[in-house]
Amino acid sequence: MMADNAERWRGCVIYQIYPRSFQDTTGDGSGDLSGITSRLAHVASLGVDAVWLSPFFKSPMADMGYDVSDYRAVDPMFGTIEDFDAMIAEAHRLGLKVIIDQVLSHSSDRHEWFIESRTSGDNPKADWYVWADAKPDGTAPNNWLSLFGGPAWEWDATRRQYYLHNFLASQPDLNFHNPQVQDALLETVRFWLDRGVDGFRLDTVNYYVHDRWLRSNPPLAESVAGINTATSTYLYQEHLFDKSQPENLAFLRRFRALLDEYEGRAAVGEIGDETRSLQTLAAYTGGGDKLQMSYTFDLLGPQFSAAHVRGCVEAFESTVFDGWVCWAFSNHDVVRHVSRWTRPGGDPDRVAKFSIALLSCLRGSICLYQGEELGLEEAELAFEDLRDPFGVRFWPAIKGRDGCRTPMVWDAGADNAGFSTGKPWLPIPASHRSRAVDVQAGEQTSVLASYRAMLALRKQHPALVRGSIRFLDAEGDVLAFIREGGDEKLLCVFNFADEPAGWQLPPDLDAIEPIDLGGADGVLQERTLSQPPLGCFLGRIG
Repeated sequence: MMADNAERWRGCVIYQIYPRSFQDTTGDGSGDLSGITSRLAHVASLGVDAVWLSPFFKSPMADMGYDVSDYRAVDPMFGTIEDFDAMIAEAHRLGLKVIIDQVLSHSSDRHEWFIESRTSGDNPKADWYVWADAKPDGTAPNNWLSLFGGPAWEWDATRRQYYLHNFLASQPDLNFHNPQVQDALLETVRFWLDRGVDGFRLDTVNYYVHDRWLRSNPPLAESVAGINTATSTYLYQEHLFDKSQPENLAFLRRFRALLDEYEGRAAVGEIGDETRSLQTLAAYTGGGDKLQMSYTFDLLGPQFSAAHVRGCVEAFESTVFDGWVCWAFSNHDVVRHVSRWTRPGGDPDRVAKFSIALLSCLRGSICLYQGEELGLEEAELAFEDLRDPFGVRFWPAIKGRDGCRTPMVWDAGADNAGFSTGKPWLPIPASHRSRAVDVQAGEQTSVLASYRAMLALRKQHPALVRGSIRFLDAEGDVLAFIREGGDEKLLCVFNFADEPAGWQLPPDLDAIEPIDLGGADGVLQERTLSQPPLGCFLGRIG
């Protein structure tokens, strides 16, 4: 990490761990905290700065832990609070910061707060969740939709009111208009800060606050015109009132003030806001009094082209002036990027190596998802193997998120590839075994070796960590930009095409000294850079 306390997280590399699929030590087929501790040396060997743990809190697991029933307890399937403390200690020993997932927008319907809230309209926690009367005809208070399908309102027979749920009906939304709710949630955050946590990934950070007048969302113009072909009806609305409300900024300032009581702590927010994501990111990370970083879904989709990446980065640079972005190509909610971006007949390993080179050169912090350092592709699962409620609900049009959540592969020859001695909670594809850590560890040309080399190179060049970025015009599917910081100025060129590409250096660029990327670098002769398909070039401008 950087020495400056206020800026230490800018340019960092974060490795996301999905605890249920990382390492099992008990033989029950599900990963646990002790398993994470036993494998942290592998994570440290990549050269990352921090690990991000998806939820491990006590939960009925209706949404794989994103439905929390106790914010201060470890779910028994993951171990104990002592196991967590041991994991923190080992991470810190290895020089790794620890970020944990905080799911504050909603809780489980099994949480004691909701159990009390639903008993009546006048109990001490009656206003801790978003309750509303039915319309005179018995229908929901407005037209808000759940991201998981259907209305965002569920009728409760005990209170004889509807409650809001932006996700599953078993994930009721907390009422952030109530200061007591904010206070209680911040105290749960303090609990983990006191245990040594270094930061937080804030799940669905722009969903915290709803419109207090419960106004209905307007339709998207594309929907009205019949253009919208989205599988989910959620995308047929312009979500003006069910999320991204201005009052959320005040809560984020309170959250930041709490973090600032502890040295070097930080938060990265997940923002899903359709067409307003950049504006929301700017508001949430600007001013130095809210989040240190946020990330969007801009590079988590199927688009794989120089124009798309340039458009996303330039839009961020022109919109977000003093905030900071965290770029990611994969996570636990999307199809793995090697599968998304490998064209028919293409080489997944080339795509994986190209991707980490590109990600390492972009301006911003970066987040890696477990298994991408092995070049793992999306797993093809049968319907009967699915555990994701989103996939079960929308199958077969949407296959859900289980395909990117299958267990890590450590030892190709071991039972269940070294993940567990019991039956894994999700199947391990046979094709993943050949990409196991032990297979790639000794291969200098492996995807794993490329990840280690690129992350080491990124740390060796301050311009890549914190420097500015300026794009250069290039024909075809070539992305060219300059990273500059301190006394360093670097040229970065990436050929996204399946064919070789030639690029003429601009007249103002002279004395380019190539930096070895370990293959597919391209050849610079006179003023022409020739690159193979999916070629990467990095050069020092002297």
